[in-house]
Amino acid sequence: RTELEGVVAHELSHIGNRDILVSTVIVVLAGVVIYATDFLFRSFLWGGARRSNNNNAMMLVVGLGALIFASLFATLLRLAVSRKREYLADASAANMTRNPEGLASALEKISADNNVLNSASSATAHLFISNPFRSKEARSWFTNLFNTHPPIKERIRLLRGM
Repeated sequence: RTELEGVVAHELSHIGNRDILVSTVIVVLAGVVIYATDFLFRSFLWGGARRSNNNNAMMLVVGLGALIFASLFATLLRLAVSRKREYLADASAANMTRNPEGLASALEKISADNNVLNSASSATAHLFISNPFRSKEARSWFTNLFNTHPPIKERIRLLRGM
């Protein structure tokens, strides 16, 4: 019962903390940055800049680099916000139930499940309470950058520290 209360409180905390609104704003802002960079790159590419060929090639490389950097930065920002919102939902759930051990125990059981979810994709990963890619569980800080959820062991450690 306490585990179920913890999980339900976690999900209700996402609603109470307005995580969908925050995620929507972040996605829109990231999209604006990517579209602006893409627009500038394409306007230079097809706009017929009247400079020397060496300068055109240099600007083309710089524009392509900026486009790649902007899309990578926007993705990393979106994923970082998603991870932080998971920590916030955990803390809010512990505050709501006054029992962080219930959610920590539920997370332990969820992480012990070895079933791989074939229907999960990177587009739906943020909808799960833990990382749905069991076999791809992050091992380093770099691979954690591309996860929608923080490491479950860290979440359990923080909950038990409350």
